[in-house]
Amino acid sequence: MIKKAILPVAGLGTRFLPASKSIPKEMVTVVDRPAIEYVVKEAVAAGIEQIILVTHTSKASIENYFDRNFELETRLEQKQKWDLLKEITEILPPHVSIISVRQPQPLGLGHAVLCAKAIIGDDDFAVLLPDVLVKDHEAINDLSLMIQRFDASKAAQIMVEAVPDHLVDQYGIVDVTRLPCEGESIVMQGIVEKPALGTAPSNLSVVGRYILPAKIMQLLEQTPQGAGNEIQLTDAIAALQQLENVEAYRMQGQTFDCGNKLGYLKAVLHYGVDHLKLGEAFKDLIKELEL
Repeated sequence: MIKKAILPVAGLGTRFLPASKSIPKEMVTVVDRPAIEYVVKEAVAAGIEQIILVTHTSKASIENYFDRNFELETRLEQKQKWDLLKEITEILPPHVSIISVRQPQPLGLGHAVLCAKAIIGDDDFAVLLPDVLVKDHEAINDLSLMIQRFDASKAAQIMVEAVPDHLVDQYGIVDVTRLPCEGESIVMQGIVEKPALGTAPSNLSVVGRYILPAKIMQLLEQTPQGAGNEIQLTDAIAALQQLENVEAYRMQGQTFDCGNKLGYLKAVLHYGVDHLKLGEAFKDLIKELEL
């Protein structure tokens, strides 16, 4: 069973400038909480018990957010603001721990994953890219289903979603023999980075969720610098495919790229209308703006 997840948060967030000049992009709020909390809650809902943040010196606020703030808690107790106290003390369940490791140089996603090698040890693990929010479809947690499939097949799982054909040149696209149904995994032949229009092997793009075997760490250690002079996780996955099957899992939920400003605004709209306390008022506000 997968119990560990790596969240690479060391990136500088240049797509979200100027906000990310002083605020980690992962800490920009979606409605009433930072984007990274949604990713952590997704992992916890899938059974993850240890979150490993691969971080940078400028990202201390992420670690602080998931830590306890006794001064604030005491103040809320004194003011008897029990609802707010409950919210900040239940951000992380007591059985879940968060550990931070530093990525000393920006050498790519593969290098970020490799930075967590000592903590992962011999355990299989998940990787969740915090730029991407995955919203469940009818309470179906796609990451949980990926883990179940990994446990059954022992094949690495790469989450994918269908994108319009005219946008395939913007994504990493998986090569498969047929299009799987939503919620299904299929053995993939490879990943083509940003294929030219008309040449893509499918319309299934890599989402940013991975279930990987522990042996991927050894492959990452042997992976030379690739595109952008960085150690690419996709290169190590390609090496893994030479040894065993790797499967593409077609998700059922919806994704939001919160590293992209328009994607972030889309996330705010979708999570806003579904918010338990603010949803109805937010819908009314949207209706007013439409006038």
